Amino acid sequence: MRGNLRPKKVRLNVQITNELKSKLSKLSDLQGKKVSTLVRESIEEKIEQIEEKIFEEKMKRAYQGLTQENLKIPEDFKHVDAENL
Repeated sequence: MRGNLRPKKVRLNVQITNELKSKLSKLSDLQGKKVSTLVRESIEEKIEQIEEKIFEEKMKRAYQGLTQENLKIPEDFKHVDAENL
């Protein structure tokens, strides 16, 4: 028998403005989804955006580090190149 494949859910209380609650309710009706589903999807999407931005920044720093290292390599070998002249 397999265990429950659905992740355990927890309750989270968040305070929002009446205006935001009204917008969520309208979107909920238009999309045929529960407000809690819309909120959960929005949180998931925002987290993905933030994680992607963090990853891109890390990659940018790594490439910048490689650039500095690549610029240093010819400097290390300039005397060796001169030996063949």
